[in-house]
Amino acid sequence: MGRMLSRRTVLRGLGTAVSLPLLEAMAPSRGAAAAVETPPVRIGFLYVPNGKHMPDWTPTSEGSAFDLPWILQPLAAHRDRLTIISGLAHLKANANGDGGGDHARALTTFLTGTQAKKTFGADIRAGISVDQLAAAHLGRQTRFPSLEIGADAGGQSGNCDSGYSCAYSANIAWKSETQPVPKENNPRLIFERLFSDGRPGETEAQRVARRVAHKSILDFVAEDAQRLEGRLGGADRRKLDEYFTAVRETERRIENAGKSHDPASLGFECPEGVPSDYEAHLRLLADVLALAWRTDTTRVATFVFANEGSNRSYAFMDVPEGHHNLSHHGNDPAKQEKIRRINRFHVTQLAYFLDALAAVREGEGTLLDHSMIVYGSGIGDGNRHNHDDLPILLAGGGGGSLQPGRHIRVAAKTPMTNLYLTLLDRLGVHTERLGDSTGHLEGV
Repeated sequence: MGRMLSRRTVLRGLGTAVSLPLLEAMAPSRGAAAAVETPPVRIGFLYVPNGKHMPDWTPTSEGSAFDLPWILQPLAAHRDRLTIISGLAHLKANANGDGGGDHARALTTFLTGTQAKKTFGADIRAGISVDQLAAAHLGRQTRFPSLEIGADAGGQSGNCDSGYSCAYSANIAWKSETQPVPKENNPRLIFERLFSDGRPGETEAQRVARRVAHKSILDFVAEDAQRLEGRLGGADRRKLDEYFTAVRETERRIENAGKSHDPASLGFECPEGVPSDYEAHLRLLADVLALAWRTDTTRVATFVFANEGSNRSYAFMDVPEGHHNLSHHGNDPAKQEKIRRINRFHVTQLAYFLDALAAVREGEGTLLDHSMIVYGSGIGDGNRHNHDDLPILLAGGGGGSLQPGRHIRVAAKTPMTNLYLTLLDRLGVHTERLGDSTGHLEGV
């Protein structure tokens, strides 16, 4: 074997920088696989709009013997890596004298714990979000401090919800009180960003050259990859081959997505690389995020399945009505049946993402073992528009710092931000307060 590899080793080609997964050759000393550098812990926040049908979300029993209600059943394979937390609240998403606008407040408050200023002008104001607090501390160790992605783009100005700026309904991440961090919804652009070398103009030149030659990103780093493989042991070569296969497959699917547009049926033309198929779009975004975490390109991410208040149709699963309209079901059983199916569809996409993380071996565990993923909504029951007893799920092992496999019920109206303070602590990011937090959440 040659000299030890740096954790920051990349393969380079024309405008291309391919980061590597954690390999045994990156261990501080050669020896058994157990000697591999301790994997970092990643944190992600996945958001779905319009609340849930809570009777089919909330387990009836607490502790480790909890049941998986119908909406959560797609997660059965990861039951021992789940913590369902009932009772958390975002009271700053309530009107508190500001009238309508629950959807705008729900998304903005979700990671900030602050009351959004009611305005549809340029004077928007909320607070720094938990992901950006984590990024400010952990970002120096990775190529990108954080990654913000979502299936909907959304405007950054205009009146979108009862006098609230569209920026509130479209952005979950806030770098400061007045600076939201827009998300990217095009898997191709995210992929190109992850695998470019960062020099201005090079990404576009690389993309054009690759298209003309019908090449993969990996073709541009083939020589570098071949030299590297000569220095690796059998286990690392297999791991590298699995990783390259995942990169090529994701790249192929992104390429095909760019050919799948049917403007006549959509009423508009999607940006190149954005699938017209919603499920395919969510899964491509999940795969690109998994690649980013696998290569330690970033350790912090937000992923918004749809902007808050989304009225997307789910006609592809025989639910042609808009999501938001159905969430106001008025206790109509037929509408409740459709909203619970939409809820289960979203959980199925979460399961797909967890499957991708669990399939990646890392050190003595998996990428899922070394992650903390908060999934949920800033609205509880969409029909009530309440912001207490939120549907919140925590997935992953947190590098051994979490105690998953349980349903926990906390005191009513416990601030959601208390959970965030606890997760930040597990990342080594210690802060006294976030938004409306009152302390740490015990027993997670």
